[in-house]
Amino acid sequence: QVQLVESGGASVQTGGSLRLSCATSSYTPCMAWFRQAPGKEREGVAAISGVGGSTYYADSVKGRFTVSRDNAKNTLYLQMSSLKPEDTAMYYCAARGDDCYTFPPSAVFTDWGQGTQVTVSS
Repeated sequence: QVQLVESGGASVQTGGSLRLSCATSSYTPCMAWFRQAPGKEREGVAAISGVGGSTYYADSVKGRFTVSRDNAKNTLYLQMSSLKPEDTAMYYCAARGDDCYTFPPSAVFTDWGQGTQVTVSS
């Protein structure tokens, strides 16, 4: 089992930027960011593969968010810019042992972090 610890969540104003980090206890090929706002279902935000570092994004964040990883540090990142109030949510990182070639659904991820809160005020 992989341990995941997110950090970097904060309260920012509309248009601001944040970088989330997810430190992992070991390398796993496919990693992703999900988010869940109160009263809403968990949704995928961005994913990155192990081989080649292919990236996948939800339409709602394309062009504003960038997912990346540093395999030497076993760390996943999510750079968020042009933040909007609708980006307000708890953000979770997730990992799975098999690599990803599309954006996998949340059900196939086996390991999850505890979440970090992002709040965007207008």
